[in-house]
Amino acid sequence: MFNESKKSMQWGEETLTLETGKVARQADGCVIATLGETSVMAAVTFAKAPKPGQDFFPLTVHYQEKYYAAGKVPGGFFKREARPTEKETLTARLIDRPIRPLFVEGFKHEVLVMCTVLSHDLVNDPDIVAMIAASAALTISGVPFMGPIAAARVGFVDGEYILNPEIDDMDELRTKPDQRLDLVVAGTKDAVMMVESEAYELSEAEMLGAVKFAHDSFQPVIDLIIDLAEDAAKEPFDFQAPDYADLYAAVKAAGEEQMRAAFALTDKQERTAAVSAARDAIKEALTEEQLEDANLGSAMKKLEAGILRGDVVKTGKRIDGRDTTTVRAIESQVGFLPRTHGSALFTRGETQGLVVTTLGTGDDEQIIDALHGNFRSNFLLHYNFPPYSVGEAGRVGPPGRREIGHGKLAWRALQAVLPAATDFPYTVRVVSEIT
Repeated sequence: MFNESKKSMQWGEETLTLETGKVARQADGCVIATLGETSVMAAVTFAKAPKPGQDFFPLTVHYQEKYYAAGKVPGGFFKREARPTEKETLTARLIDRPIRPLFVEGFKHEVLVMCTVLSHDLVNDPDIVAMIAASAALTISGVPFMGPIAAARVGFVDGEYILNPEIDDMDELRTKPDQRLDLVVAGTKDAVMMVESEAYELSEAEMLGAVKFAHDSFQPVIDLIIDLAEDAAKEPFDFQAPDYADLYAAVKAAGEEQMRAAFALTDKQERTAAVSAARDAIKEALTEEQLEDANLGSAMKKLEAGILRGDVVKTGKRIDGRDTTTVRAIESQVGFLPRTHGSALFTRGETQGLVVTTLGTGDDEQIIDALHGNFRSNFLLHYNFPPYSVGEAGRVGPPGRREIGHGKLAWRALQAVLPAATDFPYTVRVVSEIT
């Protein structure tokens, strides 16, 4: 009934197993990856044709932690998994970043990657397992994916790198002076695709050594995925990147000079209006057939990218007139708001953040309900990016993936230099309003 394939190897202190062919057989690719007793199922499906007129690559990655995986009942009134937690959102971004650039250029078919934590041993973090499972599922699915990738987590204790340290060792690094690094690296056989870390004043040499250690350590995982694909991969999807060279030539001839002049304007609002006018002028110069071409948006983007990047390389000047070594004008003001505990208005070029700090007691600590148990956090950083900050009239809703991801980046940087709770026993909340 089942056409199963299963591959295993010893990886660090645990056994890594990849298996396919038994579960979710109608997906284009499905792999269950198991490290120790942590199991994640990754299922990949993709549309066999792009939506008409679509000029971007619609890749969606979901990562779900099921509470049954750790023998827990979800908190809350409804007692079921609801909207994604911060950990789920951050892990989805972690998976997305290294795989997105590896799809064949010009591929604009919708792709869905769903990673579900099925079992959690409370020792091995499922995020690394999910990245490996997603890579393996993509590799066997037939989608034009130039992988596989693999990933590893690295710790650093007493001058030694630790491969895939246990979850307890990576929790609350600020309270553990011996633990100085939580680094995740993803990459292919030949290159590093993504690095994300929480580090405690490591030297450049120590950080570079950790990246190399991770890249070397996950090479056997890539070989294991290839071994699985040799047994279980589907036939490659017949995809030929669209050839729109003639359309691009027409777009370039119609508007390169006007577009170049628009990008030469240093004022952002003037430049935006001029670029929009240049696009309209290009469309007026094209034929009806060219205007209906599904690749028109791609041709426009290619022209704009070529002008922007080409001019920086040729002239050494950025879009706002700066050279490659000059930073944007920076102005910082503190005490901006009269009744808050702390506030600052920070402006760099056209980018501005109004940042407010609030101090609270231990009662204000955030209780986080996680698969491996509940824990408290006394440092919170929330990042908001409203539509008006970029002059747009967009939809306003709950924090999106970008807001959660950017907020976590700032949280990692700041919490590494905060005083210990024994020295400063307050809850700190920082809110960054991008204005």
